[in-house]
Amino acid sequence: MSRWAENGITVVPKPFPERSHEPGPESEQRERERAASGSGVESVARRPRRSFSAAEKLRIVRRAEACLASGKRGAVEAMLREEGLYSSHLSTWRAQLAASGKAGLEQHKTGRKPKMDAKDRAYAALEKRNAELERKLHVATVLIELQKKAYELLGIALPTRDDES
Repeated sequence: MSRWAENGITVVPKPFPERSHEPGPESEQRERERAASGSGVESVARRPRRSFSAAEKLRIVRRAEACLASGKRGAVEAMLREEGLYSSHLSTWRAQLAASGKAGLEQHKTGRKPKMDAKDRAYAALEKRNAELERKLHVATVLIELQKKAYELLGIALPTRDDES
């Protein structure tokens, strides 16, 4: 709602109907009744997402082809309304059927495809473990060589094992 003023249009907010918010037994009783009857709180349960098997998709595509072949105007649209489908479903299923045959209508797992399967992941874990063990072996051999050089520099004889016979 706007009103002209001397310096231009002035926007005047629309007045809200005033509700009494006085805490009293009558107002609390009215609020409880509204909530219990459902007029105060509205909740609608969500329908579960529909999924179609390959057989259902094939049946619907063939039924649509039969509707087209009949030559009746609006037959495909009426069939889509009966089935509760959008035309995009039908066009997608037709493209899948044309591209891959009946196997193209099968349901696929949604989401990103894994880069490696279980065998590849196990192989990668073994490769990682092997690299770690090789690194530890290299460190151990370097330490042993260092100990040998230290003994040589100090002129100490290397200890021998008696059980090496």
